Amino acid sequence: MSNILQSLNRTVVAGIILTIVLFIIMYSLSGGWHLDAYFWSAIFRYLHVLSGIMWIGLLYYFNFVQIPNMPNIPDEQKPAIGKVIAPAALFWFRWAALSTIITGLIVAYLNGYVNQAMSLGLLGGDAKNITIGIGMWLGIIMAYNVWMVIWPNQKKALGMIEVSAEEKAKSAKTAMLFSRTNTLLSIPMLLSMVSAQNLF
Repeated sequence: MSNILQSLNRTVVAGIILTIVLFIIMYSLSGGWHLDAYFWSAIFRYLHVLSGIMWIGLLYYFNFVQIPNMPNIPDEQKPAIGKVIAPAALFWFRWAALSTIITGLIVAYLNGYVNQAMSLGLLGGDAKNITIGIGMWLGIIMAYNVWMVIWPNQKKALGMIEVSAEEKAKSAKTAMLFSRTNTLLSIPMLLSMVSAQNLF
């Protein structure tokens, strides 16, 4: 077991195998599922939640751990964060954001509420669809911030793109402010997503 846990790749593969075994058990106990919209909705909802955990988890890591503690790190150690840890975290951060949005839209489509949710009820809809639509729009705004503001500015701030020291500092501040904006938006976004499941 320790062999599996000492490698992230082996740990993830073992987690996937365990998930497939659990899926087969659930499938057998339910008498079998039809490969219909409900089946695919369950699959994509699982992927949506998994992606969302990665995305919001990294957002909170940046805002609750990395950014507040950077001033406490000695200058000679900061390159390890900027050259190794932050680029890796930003890779998973931005792709998890995109995956969350895509899988969420697929779930909304498969469940037949994508139009009502995206139009916030202007094309018809009930409280549930409007509520989840608010969450969807907040998530889309946050993903836009990740790809169009945070990531381009982080590339400058981390030295992936050569810029002047002044522009580097300005980019770092912009990335931080939009990251904080996403943290702010994540709180009502999560409320909308969770509470919509309990509305009729």
